[in-house]
Amino acid sequence: MTNADLQLYKNVLLALRARLRGDVNHLAEAALKKSRSEANGDLSSMPIHMADIGSDNFEQEFTLSLMENEGDTLSQIETSLERIEEGTYGLCEECGAKIPKNRLNAIPYATLCIRCAEQQEQRL
Repeated sequence: MTNADLQLYKNVLLALRARLRGDVNHLAEAALKKSRSEANGDLSSMPIHMADIGSDNFEQEFTLSLMENEGDTLSQIETSLERIEEGTYGLCEECGAKIPKNRLNAIPYATLCIRCAEQQEQRL
């Protein structure tokens, strides 16, 4: 992989990291509201119905799940940025083969070639 390619992927990864960090921060603010009234803008802190409490809990758990997923992606992005610095970016962690540029264009933080990724999915 050329230095120009590495710089391009580094810029893509940095932009993606910045966007996800903003998303995670926004989700954290929404999920961790102190009360239902703050979260929904209600004037009363008393729920109208028991189902409202269940809906609020579901929304909070869903948001926390999204934060966890985006946190995992951020971790993969950080790993990819480190691999660029080490000179191992674009090489499959499993078999050592080059990861095709089409795959890196779709998933710039990919660490496995397509064949190894498919094998890993089958094991799960």
